[in-house]
Amino acid sequence: VQLQASGGGLVQAGGSLTLSCAPPERPDSRYSVAWFRQAAGKEREFVAAIARGRTYYDDSVKGRFTISRDNAVHLQMNNLRPEDTAVYYCAAGRPILSAISSPLGYGNWGQGTLVTVSS
Repeated sequence: VQLQASGGGLVQAGGSLTLSCAPPERPDSRYSVAWFRQAAGKEREFVAAIARGRTYYDDSVKGRFTISRDNAVHLQMNNLRPEDTAVYYCAAGRPILSAISSPLGYGNWGQGTLVTVSS
């Protein structure tokens, strides 16, 4: 599964952005899809995932970010904060649900898209 991520950009604090992650061919619903992010000098961290019709979020984005899926997987990001600044990556795989937030469960990664939130 090849993934293509898009939608990053520069936004002011409190603003919104929507990221999208799409395979070039028909999406395979058997795969879980997640968003991770990596800020400068920090490790890659889990943001959100959608798997088998359920959604999962890191506590830092609950209530602000929404992940959804149609022909692509979208990450609607509202009320953005400067600490959300990072390169965002989408990933697809078939992790066990208890490890859905671990990058080790995902074998297919898209290129990153940069999100910059100014204060």
